[in-house]
Amino acid sequence: MNPPFSVSPPPHPVVSTQESAAPAPFPENTAPPAENGPRTTDHGKRPRVLLIAEAANPVLTSAALVGWSCAQAIRSVADTHIVTEWRNREDFLKAGLIEGKDFTAINARASQGLAWKIATFLRGGKDLGWTTYAIFTALAYPFFERSLLKHFTPALQRGEFDLVHRVLPLSPMTPSVIAPALAKMRIPFILGPLNGGVPWPTAFRHIAKAEKEWAGKLRSLARYLPGARATRRHAAAILAGARSVLKEVHPQDLPRTIFMPENAIELERFPHTHRPPPVLPLRIAFVGRLVPLKGVDMLIEAALPLVKAGQLQLDIIGEGPERPRLTALAEGHPSIHLDGAQPHAQLHHRLSLSHAFAFPSVREFGGGAVLEAMALGLPPIVLDHGGPPELVPLSAGYHIPMTDRPRIIADLRH
Repeated sequence: MNPPFSVSPPPHPVVSTQESAAPAPFPENTAPPAENGPRTTDHGKRPRVLLIAEAANPVLTSAALVGWSCAQAIRSVADTHIVTEWRNREDFLKAGLIEGKDFTAINARASQGLAWKIATFLRGGKDLGWTTYAIFTALAYPFFERSLLKHFTPALQRGEFDLVHRVLPLSPMTPSVIAPALAKMRIPFILGPLNGGVPWPTAFRHIAKAEKEWAGKLRSLARYLPGARATRRHAAAILAGARSVLKEVHPQDLPRTIFMPENAIELERFPHTHRPPPVLPLRIAFVGRLVPLKGVDMLIEAALPLVKAGQLQLDIIGEGPERPRLTALAEGHPSIHLDGAQPHAQLHHRLSLSHAFAFPSVREFGGGAVLEAMALGLPPIVLDHGGPPELVPLSAGYHIPMTDRPRIIADLRH
């Protein structure tokens, strides 16, 4: 039997983020996306796209940065007008986009602010209970789309857009009230990439309680939200951002569904640089929220004997409610650094000092930080569950089997 991580990456891997470790990226009866390059339409011009990205933001991380990066990629091949929420307006302007020409900011702060306050109260803070947050934002999101539809219906009816693409929200639970209206106007609607639905590993279900993910039990009811089935039925194409989403796709929707991991990064932010071969002590980095599901406690426990032997230095970059406990675990070991959150613009420099990237999250939908590490040439070490292993080819990193805590710690140390 082969060891769980028998394929070693080259000393300086140059990784294409287009590569996937998962075989057969497109489900049966579906076609892959057309090759890269601008497309023309019946009127002989580049496609005119109304792109919905409610939370897209160039200076934030996670889904906001995914939406922004995807929007910029689409802008390079199509004439695109982005619709976002008012809270992102100033950052769009600072990024050089022209309001009215390149984007429109819809003010839905009343409904979304109320949803945020309720979700934050039920979650007991801003860092845990993300399923609770997703449920309440899904309930509030239709107010944003109704305002959008009211604003853009005249332009849509005049034929000013060839298609509408909803990039954000990523959650498969969020229906789209605009989909049926677009179907009546015979305007194609693209949905996704969608991501979510990664199950909790059996050995780590206690972490769900620590993460206050009680609302996850209600997720199966999302299919009964008004407009949920109509959203999929009226979509000309559905982009599934993870295999967990593919498993939930209705059989009737599979012919219009394409598998496309949802994380995207701009390589200019994380340019690959050649470095000399690593020498001891190895420098390993982690970037992410310091919450129970990220598995940073397992990383520290795995590293401790190597740190004591002078073989390893560990850089933990991030902030969250777990930081005091993790600081206590690392106490007395100056080679374990917990430096708190860092501005995203500085991550390139911080990560470029490391030799490898450890990301032992037990339940991760995507894993943008993994792509950032690979772009810099750092081999990632990820658990073989959820989104990260779909992003990391075995020629470029390590997949740790999803077993139990003691075995994972031993495998990380190895």
